[in-house]
Amino acid sequence: MRPRRPSRPLPPPAPASPPLRLLVADDNPVVRAGLTALLSAHPDTTVVAEARDGREAYEEAVRHRPDVILLDVRMPGLDGVSALPHLVGLAPVMMLTYSHETETVREALRLGAGGYLVHGEFTTEQLVRAVRDVREGRPHVTPGAARALLEGLRGDAPAHASPQLPFTDPPLSVKPLSQLQPSVGQSFRSRFRLSSREAEIMDLIASGMTNQQIAAACFISEKTVKNHINRIFAKLHSTTRSQATAKWLGVA
Repeated sequence: MRPRRPSRPLPPPAPASPPLRLLVADDNPVVRAGLTALLSAHPDTTVVAEARDGREAYEEAVRHRPDVILLDVRMPGLDGVSALPHLVGLAPVMMLTYSHETETVREALRLGAGGYLVHGEFTTEQLVRAVRDVREGRPHVTPGAARALLEGLRGDAPAHASPQLPFTDPPLSVKPLSQLQPSVGQSFRSRFRLSSREAEIMDLIASGMTNQQIAAACFISEKTVKNHINRIFAKLHSTTRSQATAKWLGVA
């Protein structure tokens, strides 16, 4: 009988990545406490500091050097949008707010926010994933913010202009969509017979988003986005994004 070879020891388990260190800035103490409890209880994230306004957010960011800053828009003193230029040099910033006005969303993204989440439009797991993605430079916007971007984009562009990317220093003057493109209404679009999800994705395509950005905005996989786009193109009798966009916006 051949002697048994000594078994090799199993390699040690790979060390778990440390939790993402977050700073939560919101003037509402109930919201701050809720977010802190929620995120600190998750193994992938921990809140290292809180702030009540933009100035305090800057001071705490300098002191703690968080991985990501979660920033409200409306706060007394120095508000979130005014604080953004000072904060983005310290850490990636995710807007986390109830505000989804067109100018506010676009100005926040123009000033360097890595994402824009509207309360009530995401789950805890989606929030954690969005925070990690923003840390890696992948933008996240929830549907309410994406709609604001799209409305502002259409409001600024003449009816015959090609859609522009939503993250490229757009002008801040916004005219009502109904004044510029009255034909782009529910009755006009109903002839395409898109489902509500397909219509949402077509809106994002028209805003210039890539499949990756659409997947992030809708919290679905890129494969699911591609499946939706295939069905959308079939219903719009289009083979390219530009063709589909022209038909969807009523300029083809």
